[in-house]
Amino acid sequence: MMFYENAVPVGSGRHLGCSVEVRDYAFCRKVNSVPLTVVEFRSAAGEFPIVFVQAGASVRPAVVLGLRHEENLLVANDGQWLGRYIPAFVRRYPFVFSTQADGERFVLCVDEAFHGFNREGRGEPLFAPDLQPSPYVGRVLRFLQEYRVQFLRTQAFCDRLRDLDLLEPMQARFGLEGAKFALGGFSVVSQAKLKALPADTLAALAASDELELLYLHLHSLRSFAALRERLPLVLPPLEEPAGERAKEAPGQPVTLH
Repeated sequence: MMFYENAVPVGSGRHLGCSVEVRDYAFCRKVNSVPLTVVEFRSAAGEFPIVFVQAGASVRPAVVLGLRHEENLLVANDGQWLGRYIPAFVRRYPFVFSTQADGERFVLCVDEAFHGFNREGRGEPLFAPDLQPSPYVGRVLRFLQEYRVQFLRTQAFCDRLRDLDLLEPMQARFGLEGAKFALGGFSVVSQAKLKALPADTLAALAASDELELLYLHLHSLRSFAALRERLPLVLPPLEEPAGERAKEAPGQPVTLH
């Protein structure tokens, strides 16, 4: 759940008179990656590295936002987002669907720990005086429903990559103020394995637009250099105990969370 702390079902009995005001993105200041759906690849590829991380028994795409633990280089000191594109996983906060026991139904939840959740009328109300969900909640529901559709599409794409055995582990290595460290815990598509696929498999990937997704992913890896350039410009170096710096040696890389 990353930055979710106290997500509870949205209901008029509990949330009549409550509002949500999203003014900044300070809530994700301490995450160095967030999940991405395949529909976002085109928007994200020119700005962020897109990688694949382990999620239980499967893998999922993620965008890299920082190069060290608890560091998001796309969030400024005042909480404003510094990039052009904001991942949908970030934009949906403080809302999220929870799954019912039958796995078929979903319940809209809101994180009451979000600093923009309030009972003072700031931002968008959750309910009208007649106890009906507000138009804002309606827009949130439509957004999360579409997010769910894209999540399932992304899951199928990742299953395809696993079945084709296209992924290989990668480390990104950097130097900062004379110290060297590495970022690991993720995989990328092997270009050698991709080129070795049979012609009919490549044709099927092209027909389903999945081949384009693979090349967008590979192109996005160039953005590691842009993230590195943000380190001395956006945020001061993290204050780390001496033992923590040792963990960032290339042999024991910082990992994505």
